[in-house]
Amino acid sequence: MLLRAGVLLVLLSSSLGAAEITVPAKPGALKAAVGRAADGDVLRLAPGTHFGPITIRHRIVLEGDGAVVDGRETGSVITVEVPDVIVRGLTIRGSGSSHETRDAGVRLGKKATRARVENNRLVGNLYGVDVHGTHDALVTGNVIEGRRDHRVNDRGNGVYVWNAPGSAVEGNDIRWGRDGIFVNTSRRNTFRGNRFRDLRFAVHYMYANDSEVSGNLSVGNDLGYAVMYSKKVRVIGNVSINDREHGVMLNYTNQSVVQGNLVQDGGNRCTFLYNAHKNRIEGNRFERCDIGIHFTAGSERNRITGNAFVGNRTQVKYVGSRWLDWSVDGRGNYWSDFAAYDIDGDGIADATYRPNDSMDHVLWSQPAAKLLLGSPAVQLMRWAQSEFPALLPGGVIDRHPLMQPAEIPATGWEGS
Repeated sequence: MLLRAGVLLVLLSSSLGAAEITVPAKPGALKAAVGRAADGDVLRLAPGTHFGPITIRHRIVLEGDGAVVDGRETGSVITVEVPDVIVRGLTIRGSGSSHETRDAGVRLGKKATRARVENNRLVGNLYGVDVHGTHDALVTGNVIEGRRDHRVNDRGNGVYVWNAPGSAVEGNDIRWGRDGIFVNTSRRNTFRGNRFRDLRFAVHYMYANDSEVSGNLSVGNDLGYAVMYSKKVRVIGNVSINDREHGVMLNYTNQSVVQGNLVQDGGNRCTFLYNAHKNRIEGNRFERCDIGIHFTAGSERNRITGNAFVGNRTQVKYVGSRWLDWSVDGRGNYWSDFAAYDIDGDGIADATYRPNDSMDHVLWSQPAAKLLLGSPAVQLMRWAQSEFPALLPGGVIDRHPLMQPAEIPATGWEGS
């Protein structure tokens, strides 16, 4: 009881001593104000340009309406080293260019627990926000525009999350730079409702478990959602449009869920699985890609059901000698190239769908064989396999194809 009373007294005294301070846009004023600030103070930056870099060592709110904080190309523009700091409503620009020190618009250090970076505009920094080793941070409602003066792989990420359990990145608009969000060696993170454009990867996972990627939009990137060397990741309700390589990729990823996503007009593969096991891929729509889904390198025991494969040049690419049935509990997937019929009207086709034959396997392993596609021998082989499925070498089958595709709406951010 005495301990609780003591804590309450400290909180009350801190609150009573807090001040609201207007900081003028004059040389040296911002650094001086941050240096004098006490826990609980609110520093309101007057319109104009304020010069950094600055380091925040007290629990303050740093905010502005039209104010610019310029780091003058030295280190991170704003570094936070204590808990419960809020940085909001600012234009933050002019970080340094060192990957070794991860120069960023805002850098949250290991002690910046529960920090909030919200409703800012971060432009022209090497990294937008670096969430490094802290817990429960929130990056929300920001516009983050990375640099374009380096090759893509030499740029920084919009948001870099390293060993930051419980941290979330939500509702940001991220463009240019390298990856929109790069998370490494972390867990229990949430990346929700962001838009990603003109990047290498929209979201890039490495060794990050028990996390969620949901309701995001990726447009015109090299790759949408790349989950690598991770487990128990939920990729739910995202949209990928015109991403050039893959919409969703699982690489050495296990026990994860890919559900309710829309991948549309991808240049290469809508979805790619490489050595990925025990995942659930359900209720997605993969549309107008060169390959609907490609899985290889021993990807096994995945549950693939309720998906719609619509208008892909090749619906499935899989080379193997085993038969894999892509239906679960009497429910398979929808295939736009399957002339299905449903006599009993239960929504399930009355015939089995087989997306590939032995000539597909030959063409994948020997691309020069495409020259023979029009030959009578190839046509005869394909006819024989369609009439006598026992001649097929193994691969994917769907014993219970769906008659109607999953309909998944886009996010509404596409045209803005």
